[in-house]
Amino acid sequence: MISPSIDAATELSAAVAEYRERDDLGALIDRLRRIAAVADPDVLARASAPYRDMPEVVIPVYEQVVAVRPDDAQAHVLLANAYWLTGRGAEAVERLAARAKQIDPGNRGAWHMWALSEPEIRGRIARWLEVIRHFPHDNLARAAMADNAVSLAGAEHDPQALDLAISTYELLLDSAPDHAHRLALEETLTKLRGWQL
Repeated sequence: MISPSIDAATELSAAVAEYRERDDLGALIDRLRRIAAVADPDVLARASAPYRDMPEVVIPVYEQVVAVRPDDAQAHVLLANAYWLTGRGAEAVERLAARAKQIDPGNRGAWHMWALSEPEIRGRIARWLEVIRHFPHDNLARAAMADNAVSLAGAEHDPQALDLAISTYELLLDSAPDHAHRLALEETLTKLRGWQL
């Protein structure tokens, strides 16, 4: 039994250490849910920060955080990302991301998760374009949109999608932060300009 006055950081650390030793996912999730049920959500969120790269920790922790802090956009984004990484389904991710966008329209992570959650490629490109309109200097969104346009061009022999990808990669080339990025973009552009659709 976990005391209501727990040290969330110590409890989380112990739970993760036991999981790493025993590799029992069910036991980890049960233990984290018990911790999350009694821990202060702010303390819990801070205590879980070192484990943000572990969806198996993020999901039970942030399901509780979102339940008790329904207006916390970043909590929704972190849970959506963990769901995405574990294949929870586009609908669950989209629901969380859309709620996060509604709570905080300036949360770029919410917009990215929302764009990623669109299962149809043309719709995903449209969403990435909307992200770019909302965040004009978001080169990560530009790159994601261009990558999706390349996929569409290849799969459906769509010359407009190819043109969109090329023009977007050209914009990214103009603002490439270093030589390695420039080389990668130039190589990509050379290949794409040679495509015959």
